[in-house]
Amino acid sequence: MTKVVFRNAALILALLAAPLLSACEDPQPQPAATPAPPPAVSVVRAEAQDLRPSVSFSGRVEALNKVDLRARIEGFLDQQVFTEGADVKTGDLLFVIEKGPYEASVAAAKAAVAIAQARFDRTELELNRQTTLVKKEAAAQTKLDDAQAARDEAKGALDKAQADLTQAQLQLSYTEIRAPIDGRIGKSILSVGSYVSPSSGTLATIVSQNPIGVTFPVSQREVLAVREQKGPEANLSSLTVYLDLGKNKRYAEAGTVNFVDVTVNTGTDAVNVRAVFPNPKGLLVDGQLVTAVVEADQAQPTIVIPVQALQLDQQGAYVLSVDADKKIVVKRVTPGTQVKNGVAIDAGLSAGDLVVVEGVQKVRPGQAVEATEISPEG
Repeated sequence: MTKVVFRNAALILALLAAPLLSACEDPQPQPAATPAPPPAVSVVRAEAQDLRPSVSFSGRVEALNKVDLRARIEGFLDQQVFTEGADVKTGDLLFVIEKGPYEASVAAAKAAVAIAQARFDRTELELNRQTTLVKKEAAAQTKLDDAQAARDEAKGALDKAQADLTQAQLQLSYTEIRAPIDGRIGKSILSVGSYVSPSSGTLATIVSQNPIGVTFPVSQREVLAVREQKGPEANLSSLTVYLDLGKNKRYAEAGTVNFVDVTVNTGTDAVNVRAVFPNPKGLLVDGQLVTAVVEADQAQPTIVIPVQALQLDQQGAYVLSVDADKKIVVKRVTPGTQVKNGVAIDAGLSAGDLVVVEGVQKVRPGQAVEATEISPEG
């Protein structure tokens, strides 16, 4: 029994001593961790370009002349003598209203004039005859007075008949609806065979095409910006205006301001301005949304960077730049107008600064990076 207890105690002591012996042995050296490489970013060198400072306005194309064609008389629409969407000239025949009833009215009026003329001629002869007899004291004065009254009455009837004829001819002329201006005609609202009258509304609309206007609101702040570009003595009526049609496409013709409204919109604190543009090819269409641009006369060196380099946060616009130590720094900038695929920077950058265009999300200020310079087009 004593031997069994001794053996168990020896076994327990051996088990307790094993961890202590392991702890006393020298630890094996661990391999050193390899530092992560700096993140790679693509950068573009900010460059100065000769640009003309500009101020942009949102505007709409507005036809200088616009006419809604309406019927002046009643009748069935007999003909439509034009192609919808085509250009028309002043005086071109567009619609014809049924002529028959109005031609009959003219014929009746002419007959009435002939009858009135014959009566007038007869009373005129009688008046001359009675005048001669009275001078010879061969007839009483009352006969002459009666002849004079009959002649005057016949003259009044003739004048009325001639006025009725003129009115009938005018009504007949209204059966032909002609273009009052040069321009482009739109869709015909009513079809041939429809009954029309002055209350039928618009039959079709003609809008002038060349020249054409563009109207845009200019706020007081923008007026000051224009004067900064053009000089303190500049006024809106002396401006040359350009049009951007979207996707960096500029309209080939320049325009000039020909109208500045005399009142300011109290809701927007802006005044409406209209510029007139040549439109020989009809590229500008009434109601079209465009951007009106007023540019400075002289070009100025301006920093331009790719659009994707520009970042925004609650404090405003900024770019991430790589300094001489290959570390990321934040530079607050004042963006200007967009230029093709880039944006002008009015303040905050210098020519030659490297700005990050790819890899912005994986870097932070002060972090070292591996920067690869690419071209702005790339």
